[in-house]
Formats: sequence, C-alpha cells, structure tokens
Amino acid sequence: MQRIGLAVILALSLIRAPLAAEEQPAGKLSRIGVLMNLYPPDAHPPQALRQRLRDLGYVEGQNLVIDWRYQLGGSNRLPALAAELVRLKPDVIVADVTVAIRAAMQATSTIPIVMASSADAVGGGLVTSLGRPGGNVTGVTTMLAEMSAKRLQLLKEVAPNVSRVAVLWDPAIPWHRALLKEIEATAPTLRLQPVVIAVRSRDDFGDAFSEMTKGRVDAVFVSHTMTPSARGQIIDFTAKNRLPTMFMDRDYVAAGGLMSYASNFSEEFRHAAEYVAKILKGARPGDLPVEQPTKFELVINLKTAKALGLTIPQSVLLRADQVIE
Repeated sequence: MQRIGLAVILALSLIRAPLAAEEQPAGKLSRIGVLMNLYPPDAHPPQALRQRLRDLGYVEGQNLVIDWRYQLGGSNRLPALAAELVRLKPDVIVADVTVAIRAAMQATSTIPIVMASSADAVGGGLVTSLGRPGGNVTGVTTMLAEMSAKRLQLLKEVAPNVSRVAVLWDPAIPWHRALLKEIEATAPTLRLQPVVIAVRSRDDFGDAFSEMTKGRVDAVFVSHTMTPSARGQIIDFTAKNRLPTMFMDRDYVAAGGLMSYASNFSEEFRHAAEYVAKILKGARPGDLPVEQPTKFELVINLKTAKALGLTIPQSVLLRADQVIE
C-alpha cells in the first residue's frame, strides 16, 4: 500500500509540475510600485492586490518585489512619491484612484500604469478609449457619476420623507461636476432638492457642517472618500442630527453610516492584479481594454436605521449585499 501511495503522489506531482511552472514565472524578479491616495498598504484593497498576485504566481520574497508609496490626507505628496517609484525602475506601477493615476502619468510615459479604480477614465483624459486605451495606461474604471442617480433613488426609497439633501462634492475632482449634473437631473423626479456643499479636503470638512445646519437638510449624500478621522466626523454629525446618509464606500456604513452603494474596492484591486500579471508576461498596456466592475454592492446598517426611526423596506433589504445589524 505504501508503494502504491508513493506512486500516486509521484504521478500527481508530475501532472502538477507543468502547471506550477506556468503559474509561477521562474528566473525573473519582477518589481511593481503601488501609489495610493486612499489606503495604507495594510488596508483590505491593497492586500487583495497582493493576494491575487500571489494566486497568479507572483510571490514577494521569491519572484516579486512590491514598493509601496502612499499618502493619507494632508499635503499632496503624490508627485514626489510617484517620482520615487519611477527611480526604482518598476516593471509596472499600480495607482489606486484618479489623482494618483495622474501623478504616475506625469512621472512616466513609458512604465506601464494600471488603474486600480478610476472614475470615468475616458472623460477624465486618462485613456483615449476603453477598447484600446493606447499609451502606457490601462486598468479598471467606474462610471461613478452615472451611479449617482441610482444612489439617490435608493436613499429616497429608504427615507421617503426626506426632501432637502446635502450633496457634498469637491470642485477639484473632475467627475464630481458630472455627478452634480446627474443629481440635478434626477432630483426633481424624486421630489428632492439638492443642497450643494463644497468640501475641498479629504481630511477636513471645512464649513460643511455649519452649511448643512443652515440649509436645514434632512439627508446627506457623500461622494468623497475621506480620511478615517474625517469619516468619524461625518458619522458623528449625521448621527447627532438624525440624518440618513448615502455613501460610496462600505467602510462608512460599518462605521455607523446608513447605507452605501458602490463597487467593491477590494475586487477592483484584485482585477488590477490580473492586469499586472498580463503586463509582466509581455502584454502592452495600450492593447489591454479598460474594464468596468460588473457588480455593485448595496450595504445597509440596520442599527443606524433603527436609531433614525427608519424601517427599511423589504424590497430594499432583498437587494442588499450586506446588512449590518
């Protein structure tokens, strides 16, 4: 029996050997740089990038080096961080959002750049087309402005009595102007009046809270990804003032916000890893079509809904991907 078992193990190892060789490139050390504006390296999305690369045969300490550069609010160091990465001569640079992608593009026109999550890559001038992006940039894009109408509809379904909605936006973010157009077109059909309030920093809401109070808003629509400290501020303010909220990041809902509707950032980073693997194997970024997420997640915090005196309709609960109780 021992001889038979040994023979089976040997046979299986011979079968798996070609697969392992195909999955894990041998004899070459690949180097990628990761430039981030939203996350530290230990956050879930960048860790999803690392794990997916490992699944594809690229393992740190064996055939892969990852150089992480990131900022979390404060002064804009992205151009300097991008220049640092370029000096390290990586095979590929992964950038998390549009502002980081632009910084990488300004730093190099030759090193391939993979977008982990961009907003309207064509409209924002990051690529010339989705089908054949050209140049040295490809990756994942989300039509975030077009999602605004759906997010507003969901907010009205859950909180049907709201009428004045604070819409927080950043004039420096190109796609936010398209977001406002979408909201202004959709709001009247939902009997909503947008109260537009500019927020120009990821770690400081400025006068937004006082403007919401003066504007007598009864709901808040947030399209920013703020720093953790600022995220806590908006959660505390809306809880204290009993304001239903709609976010574009599930982390806000886990922290106490009412609901979010967006693509899954971790999935987008996993998708970015697949682009990286193709480029490391010789594909040209300009020939790899830019792709959009196929799934959007609705996350609802029932504890927050109860505190606000809201009963989430069963029709909405059935559509939720996650319900926090």
